[in-house]
Amino acid sequence: MLREVKIPEISENVDSGDVTKVFVKAGDTVSKDQPLLELETDKAVVELPSPASGKVTEILVKGGEKVNVGQVVAKIEVVEGAEEDETTTESQVDESSDDGDREEVSDSSKDIESENEELHFSEADSSGNEHDSEKTTIEDEDKATAQYVADSAKPSGGEPRKSQGLIRNGRPRPLPPASPTVRRLAREIGVDINEVRGSGPRARITKEDVKAHAKGILLTKPVPEAAGFAHKPLPEFHKWGNVRREKMSKIRQITADSLSYAWTTIPHVTQHDKADVTQLEEFRKKYGKLAEKQGGKLTVTAILMKVIAEGLKKFPQFNSSIDMRSYEIIYKDYYNVGVAVDTPLGLIVPVIRGVDKKSMIDIAVEMTELASRTRDRKVKPEELEGGNFTISNLGGIGGTSFTPIVYAPQVAILGVSRTQVEPVWKDGTWEPRMMLPLSLSYDHRIIDGADAARFARWIAEVLENPLTLFL
Repeated sequence: MLREVKIPEISENVDSGDVTKVFVKAGDTVSKDQPLLELETDKAVVELPSPASGKVTEILVKGGEKVNVGQVVAKIEVVEGAEEDETTTESQVDESSDDGDREEVSDSSKDIESENEELHFSEADSSGNEHDSEKTTIEDEDKATAQYVADSAKPSGGEPRKSQGLIRNGRPRPLPPASPTVRRLAREIGVDINEVRGSGPRARITKEDVKAHAKGILLTKPVPEAAGFAHKPLPEFHKWGNVRREKMSKIRQITADSLSYAWTTIPHVTQHDKADVTQLEEFRKKYGKLAEKQGGKLTVTAILMKVIAEGLKKFPQFNSSIDMRSYEIIYKDYYNVGVAVDTPLGLIVPVIRGVDKKSMIDIAVEMTELASRTRDRKVKPEELEGGNFTISNLGGIGGTSFTPIVYAPQVAILGVSRTQVEPVWKDGTWEPRMMLPLSLSYDHRIIDGADAARFARWIAEVLENPLTLFL
């Protein structure tokens, strides 16, 4: 039996990606769950496994191509009796596509008839003229449907939008599987129903699907660029010497977009402080061997993650997000902390969930394993989502302080620089102490300067006296 392999829904708000590698070719025999290709999305790099054992009859993509969720990328002749993955998005190849179109037209016609009958009874009850109501309703619905197809198929310039699949052989294609009522709702609120994913039987689109899609657009709609400076034309650099252009990596593109958005929408302020970590370093060396036995490394970052989780409970405004459309603050009752990882391809921020419920040793082990997979591009998309707060530690490289950019929609980020031995006046004498520079950047729309100073000082005091966590 011939099967189509399609790009499944990989992660929330991810509808496309770039094919980075193709592992098989036509004629290869594959087993169930064997990787067919590697896909790089906005979130991470993932592998697309084979849904069943069989023979690859066709590969429809190549490295470097952009693919969308639902797109057919391969065809496999499935071995009879082979176990298939029901969760993989795929469908049996139907060589008679025209028959499928006719069936879709038939379903749409039934929907229209049913809807017209419903509207007819409603209007007949109010006007008393059943025949006129039915005639008017059918004509109005037919006009509305025809107008919708025409409007959807042509943008403002008047050219058919063939890329959306509304035109086939010069004729409008049948509407998506949805009742006239649902299509009318989509038109009224300005939603392109061709972009809505149906949750009903056979992917039928419901009113709830349309509303959810509209809400998603509103929540993810970017803020307009400030003053348009992002598109200022560049000078002709070649006038002064040789130049070369290199395409940004996917991760670099996402980083550029995310940080530009954060910098132009979040009023940043950075609070600097220092923590005396002389005793903490002794603690870290003493219990570091315990973490190593379990496969982890007890770093300052691992300790800070636990400290931050407790701090977010004490200072809940740092564990929130802001909704400027409704002027609401969203407070979170969970404590997920992200850590910036330097990789050959750029900065990636995996997230450790439920940090408040884990010991420092557990965190150290999990963070070591997660950072390793992140550098090897094996991190899962869901492991990059859901962070409430981020830690960026540049101490291993150097520097005395820096101003990290808040990772929207979070409201704060902690930057950590290199520990330095400094003279500190203590008990009437100067003592050499290990001082850790901390830089807390925060969203000034939600967090006041005094609160930021208190939070930064609280972090420093806990690092100086870890037992205060239990007092």
